[in-house]
Amino acid sequence: MLSTRQLLAGYAQGIFPMAESAENPELHWFSPNFRGVLPVGGIHASRSLRRALRQGGWSARLDYDFDTVVAACADRETTWINEPLADLYRQLHQQGHAHALVTLYQGEFAGGIFGVTLGGAFFGESMVSARPDGSKMALIWLSSHLARCGFVLFDTQMTTPHLTTMGAVEISRRTYLKRLENALKRDADFQGSALPDDRQLWQEITQTS
Repeated sequence: MLSTRQLLAGYAQGIFPMAESAENPELHWFSPNFRGVLPVGGIHASRSLRRALRQGGWSARLDYDFDTVVAACADRETTWINEPLADLYRQLHQQGHAHALVTLYQGEFAGGIFGVTLGGAFFGESMVSARPDGSKMALIWLSSHLARCGFVLFDTQMTTPHLTTMGAVEISRRTYLKRLENALKRDADFQGSALPDDRQLWQEITQTS
């Protein structure tokens, strides 16, 4: 059985675990030739997304029912999050190395993202939307928060069309490992800053998008 110590050691070497399915208890290590990364601060927000944020009703919270966010991310027809991996994330959260950010619209759960932190690196694991723009808002809030807290690497593992529209790019494994080495030397603190409210976030992304 993989331990949290072994899991963190794997992340520090540039590899990450996945299961073949929720029903398969085995975990496998992955190190793709190209790695997806998002900007830390300055993430791209479309006009429609900025408009939705400006209209109000949106808010975000840190580590709001972490297990529920992981379960929501795994609650789909095909998932790589099995129970052993979910348990490891739970332990990492208890140890201060895994965190979640959720977005709310009119006080109701709208979406979220969770990941693992090590030094100045945030390893994004999965995200979920419960309403339109829910996960996109989570990405915007998280990118801003990581910058405020001293993070320098926002790892998405792989890229998708969804992430690419928000500024995600692919970098080679070699480039990724160099950026990871630099990030691990940083002393970032995920709880080191309060989240901005929706108005503050809108002003920030309007200046950078």
